[in-house]
Amino acid sequence: MSSNSNLGSMYLIKNKTVNIIYKIFRAVLLFGLCFLILQPLLDKLSVSFMEEMDLYDATVISIPRNFSTENYEIALNLLNYWSSLIHTIIVVVISAALQVASCTLAAYGFARYKFPGKNILFMCVFLIIIIPPQTILSSLYLNFQFFDIFGIARLITGRTINLLGSYSGYFLLSATAMGLKSGLYIFLLRQYFRGVPKELEEAAYVDGCGRFYTFGRIMLPDALPMLTSCFLFSFVWQWTDTLFTTLFLRGHMWGSSIVEVMPIALGRLTESFFRYWAGINAVGAGGGGIMAQPPIGYVEAVVATGMLLFLIPLILLYLVAQKMFVESLSQTGIKM
Repeated sequence: MSSNSNLGSMYLIKNKTVNIIYKIFRAVLLFGLCFLILQPLLDKLSVSFMEEMDLYDATVISIPRNFSTENYEIALNLLNYWSSLIHTIIVVVISAALQVASCTLAAYGFARYKFPGKNILFMCVFLIIIIPPQTILSSLYLNFQFFDIFGIARLITGRTINLLGSYSGYFLLSATAMGLKSGLYIFLLRQYFRGVPKELEEAAYVDGCGRFYTFGRIMLPDALPMLTSCFLFSFVWQWTDTLFTTLFLRGHMWGSSIVEVMPIALGRLTESFFRYWAGINAVGAGGGGIMAQPPIGYVEAVVATGMLLFLIPLILLYLVAQKMFVESLSQTGIKM
């Protein structure tokens, strides 16, 4: 009897030991993965508060010895930050809303209706996901530079319409479900709508609801978490996009000055800093002498600061919408 109890206690101790070792291993693994992901961000955060002398001090690694916010002042000025931020938020929110709306309509049609060529069209959706947009960049450029619909514009005005460098072309891509990553949103929403019981629609039809009323009052409210997820994905990808923004949003008047969207402004931050440094370090009468070159480390510090300023709105957006984002992922229910 005592031997059985000893074996039982040994088994419990062994089980507990294995569980403790597993938890420690899991914690170390998760910490390591999180550190690998966060380390570049933490490095940029550390560098952004360093003065120039700290950048070349081998004894300064992560904690600044001479704490300074000068890098933020320079980056805010060179990025024209607040005007660019408001301008970018307005453009991206409108574009993301148009993209989610058009993708939702397309996904609902693929999920709930049968029509000729449905499978072929859905294969085209997969092609949108698979083919990088850079592959069709030249075609996009030509189509939007000489934009016309069935020759109507040429018939009326005698020439085509140039939509490059305009909001119209940028928003047109989103409104027609051809914006950045639109194929992915159509696929995700289609899978969600396929998982909704058909009895809900049938009950609505029996009660006298039309197709549009059923879609707007029955289907869309339940799909709100998924729509939020697609909106967040669209917002983030368009916020960081440089392909379509360079093609359509290369700089527009905002008040009395030209304001660029954040991706383009950030891409030109190094060039802007070189001009700023040359301006404050010009030698000779009237500033027409030899231009001093900025130290590379200082340039990288200002660029790192600009990247942090660029990422702050995305981090705040995720913190606000985190609950709905996680809920949407749990409701995706990919069903082939």
